[in-house]
Amino acid sequence: MSTNGMTDWAVDLADVSAIYPFQGTEFLLFIAGLVFWIGWHWIQLREEATELQHELDADETGDLAKASIERY
Repeated sequence: MSTNGMTDWAVDLADVSAIYPFQGTEFLLFIAGLVFWIGWHWIQLREEATELQHELDADETGDLAKASIERY
């Protein structure tokens, strides 16, 4: 099985342009990585905003039992 189009390695590699697997998928992999990266940041920001809002609500009411701040 060949993922790079090479069927035989008995060639002069100076004549071969690229020998890495999955040639031609670089742009698709870049787009997938970019979508994952932006999505991760969006989810992280949303979760942190929710956590901070809970902390602020607990601080305003004075109910320290609801606050989940860890003390070291």
